[in-house]
Amino acid sequence: MPERLLAAVVALGLSGGAALAECQSTVFEGDSFTTCTAQASEDVRLFLMAADGQVFGSFARIDADLAAEGMQLAFAMNAGMFHPDRRPVGLYVEDGAQSARLVTREGPGNFAMLPNGVFCIKPDGFAVIESHIFEETTPDCRYATQSGPMLVIDGELHPRFLPDSTSLNFRNGVGVSDDGRTAYFVISDAKVTFHHFARFFRDHLGVNQALFLDGSISRLYARDLGRSDWGLPMGPMVGLVQPID
Repeated sequence: MPERLLAAVVALGLSGGAALAECQSTVFEGDSFTTCTAQASEDVRLFLMAADGQVFGSFARIDADLAAEGMQLAFAMNAGMFHPDRRPVGLYVEDGAQSARLVTREGPGNFAMLPNGVFCIKPDGFAVIESHIFEETTPDCRYATQSGPMLVIDGELHPRFLPDSTSLNFRNGVGVSDDGRTAYFVISDAKVTFHHFARFFRDHLGVNQALFLDGSISRLYARDLGRSDWGLPMGPMVGLVQPID
């Protein structure tokens, strides 16, 4: 939607594009992408169900619950595909409790465009792990969400991405630095191909492992940018939590 790009451009004008901002917009090969960065030492969480047993569904609902802890979202985005009742399509782990299982079979749709993968928040950092490897190694994840396809695998783009594709969509995803200390949460501010989106991770951010989270429903909340995308209720979300100023 055009308002996404407008919001990012206006916010950068207000902030002056400060280098220390958690979320910044960058033009790469003619299109704008907004990247929010988190470090392993920070409080990054996945969110699905509120304390009352209802799906959060929105950034505002999460922020309202966090306020009771004296906390707030610094940024957040949708974090994986979900069923009509907003249950996760694949593996989902929140605060050490697994509520949906790993799915490794091939099938229709982006999720099952193998290889797919898992974003894992470990006690000591982050990882993006291909799903079969995840199944074999069973890493210790305090939080985990499965999605697909993988965008970048060991420095290579997903083999089914075509540079001349005509399939355009808003897209969001996550990539992780080689040392697992930094996670990059990215949303396109324009409709782009998978190939273009994956190249942003590999060629601009220098990321060797990255995972697609979703497409048409992709949305971002970024306090620094004064941005809160709107739309239908979401399933899993990921966010950086900070104390209220």
